[in-house]
Amino acid sequence: MGNCCSDVGGGMAAVSGAASSAATGNQNDAVDMYLRSHGIHGLFSQIELSFSATSLRDRDVFSKSDPMVVVYIKERDGAINEVFRTEVVLNSLTPTWIAKYTITYHFEVVQNLLFKVFDVDTQYHNVEMKMLKLEEQQSLGEACCTLSEIVTKPNRSLALDLIRRGESVSSTHSQHCGKLTVHAEECFSSKSTADIILRCIDLESKDLFSKSDPFLVISKLVESGISIPVCKTEVLKNDHNPTWKPVFLNIQQVGSKDSPLVIECFNFNSNGKHDLIGKVRKSLADLEKLHLGREGENLYLPTLVGHNYENKILNSKLLVDKFSETAQHTFLDYLAGGFELNFMVAIDFTASNGNPRLPDSLHYIDPSGRLNAYQKAIYEVGEVLQFYDADRRYPAWGFGARPIDGPVSHCFNLNGSSNYCEVQGIQGIMMAYTSALFNVSLAGPTLFGHVINRASVVACDSLSTGAKKYFVLLIITDGVITDLQETKDALVKASGLPLSILIVGVGGADFKEMEILDADKGERLESTTGCIASRDIVQFVPFRDVQSGEISMVGALLAELPTQFLTYMRRRDIKPST
Repeated sequence: MGNCCSDVGGGMAAVSGAASSAATGNQNDAVDMYLRSHGIHGLFSQIELSFSATSLRDRDVFSKSDPMVVVYIKERDGAINEVFRTEVVLNSLTPTWIAKYTITYHFEVVQNLLFKVFDVDTQYHNVEMKMLKLEEQQSLGEACCTLSEIVTKPNRSLALDLIRRGESVSSTHSQHCGKLTVHAEECFSSKSTADIILRCIDLESKDLFSKSDPFLVISKLVESGISIPVCKTEVLKNDHNPTWKPVFLNIQQVGSKDSPLVIECFNFNSNGKHDLIGKVRKSLADLEKLHLGREGENLYLPTLVGHNYENKILNSKLLVDKFSETAQHTFLDYLAGGFELNFMVAIDFTASNGNPRLPDSLHYIDPSGRLNAYQKAIYEVGEVLQFYDADRRYPAWGFGARPIDGPVSHCFNLNGSSNYCEVQGIQGIMMAYTSALFNVSLAGPTLFGHVINRASVVACDSLSTGAKKYFVLLIITDGVITDLQETKDALVKASGLPLSILIVGVGGADFKEMEILDADKGERLESTTGCIASRDIVQFVPFRDVQSGEISMVGALLAELPTQFLTYMRRRDIKPST
């Protein structure tokens, strides 16, 4: 949940998960499972699309065209569904429509849009818009794009050439159909954020031989009475009087300042069965009053009495040490300010992948065109990230192989060049990958430290020039890493840079080390020198879970990325310049 965040520093901070705070980006299996089961997923934001056109074709004899825009969603299976119609603008070849289409923007999904412009015949002007039969109207042209293409423009406006289907290529070029401009605005209410510091006193112990390890889950109540988690804090170990790091609650996310919230205090258990210590029911307005009045609210615990539950009032109290309301910069604000996400990829060429020429190899290139796991990961992640990188030139490396007439390299340029590492576009990565398979000898061992350090150098160089760039390194591997501590050292160093690392594990190996790197068990990564990672920048997904249908790879990998981006920007007080 993009603007719900908890700025934390260490310890058990990694309890945050799919609804993780924009200041941590951490993930904990037990809590993550709990939150996902309650419907919490990646960043979303409400976007309002408005439309205007120029130089439309005049299809009327005695007057100008009467245009209307119809919006369709193009699904991945090819289905096209109508979702919106504007009003009709009379007698205009340069219309600006008043009606706006509101769509939920999902960073981790490629959202394909189709726009069709129709000239509505005069005899239908008194017909209700939704009742118009489009096949009875004249087409003025159509255009398509992705939502990402619109929101990544500096002014969030995209001018599209209108074409008419069914005409030859030559007539399409010779016949001017005009332009449709689509402008996106993020709904302003989604930027209103409550900055809150919560603490509890006199919590009851739920552990036999130690104090509780408390964390908070904040949920909103919907009309059906169901509570939906929207935010949670880090875990604080052995603390009966905890003060948590700030949480940032998006006001639109919870409904309004007067919408009821349930704040539950749990005792963390590594098996995921967290003990409820107590809860309160308060709105944001109530929390603001508690802060102003410097008063505490007693927690209560639903207790079974006979056949009914009654709320047992506890001595434990919830206090609000800080409450302020601000307009928080969003992920889309940074995109509008010219920030980019730059994609990088590193591919495992160790011998454990098997001979690429044999069908049982993880690197086998199927003549039928069916993609192997490496190709799928590159394509699916790159398909989303390509819209956020202006020049689409991607650094691409391999590791764990022996280039021709050379020693084993743990970071070599995938394109075979000794001077530069970039390739052009996702297709360029695919071609360089295929070529490398026949120009290197698979070897080993599996080391991550070299490629992470190489990516860190790229991010550091960009940072030193003041570039508005945030880097995303995709590592695809089949094996168990043998340089765990060196990798930790590299990640701790990289945690202070504008960099996130996505790891996809292919094949049937034991990926426990990857889970350690993902810091999802409550412990921050620590370097050899004792330095602690400033934030969690790693997201790991085993490809076998994707194949089994348990998860969506791009969803699992990328849902946290805007959160990690915002963590970095907010911690360094970097603001989008528009």
